[in-house]
Amino acid sequence: MKTDTQLQEEVADELAWDPAVSLTDIGVDVNDGVVTLSGHPASYAEKLAAEKAAKRVAGVKAVVLRMDIRLPHSDVRTDEDIANAVRSILKWTVGVSDVNVQVEVDNGWVTLRGRLDRAYQRHLAARMINPMRGVTGLSNLIEVHERPAGDDIGDSIRKALVRHVEREADHIGVSVRDGTVTLTGKVGSYAERSIVRGAAWGAPGVHAVNDDLTIG
Repeated sequence: MKTDTQLQEEVADELAWDPAVSLTDIGVDVNDGVVTLSGHPASYAEKLAAEKAAKRVAGVKAVVLRMDIRLPHSDVRTDEDIANAVRSILKWTVGVSDVNVQVEVDNGWVTLRGRLDRAYQRHLAARMINPMRGVTGLSNLIEVHERPAGDDIGDSIRKALVRHVEREADHIGVSVRDGTVTLTGKVGSYAERSIVRGAAWGAPGVHAVNDDLTIG
């Protein structure tokens, strides 16, 4: 079991190691395994990168963000420019139909609404927008309306877990009801938790994932 001091040092080292995080004065506080990050990243992408870096450290139970984005003057865009750029990206992204997605922008904060057929399309849309200049945040409210798969959806997720996290697969419970997957059990790190959630979201017919996993 790592102490809070050890976790603080390792998170700071991970932030310094990650090339996507250029901010040098990120505050790192740890209390009972919960990491709080503070500072002023220059982009939404950097804020997300800092969060992901902290979650990669084994022993971290949760990450709290108290980071306010301060865009460089050269990256400031009008909401209209951001909205037009987002629509263009969605239009040119394979697997995402811009016709079915509505875009709203308020002070750089992008909100996506609409309906798509697959959960992976919803995540793909967000992943394409996160690194855009001028974006200060993202609310992904796109709904997934794929027809729920049959009883074999749970089996397909379990097989994926064996491929991705073989040692932990036996300790993870997967239940499915009307396209909603509930994950239970214990994983060794935040990184493993992300892999398990990704495997669940990637299965055809999944509309929602309830993450009841614990890190131990």
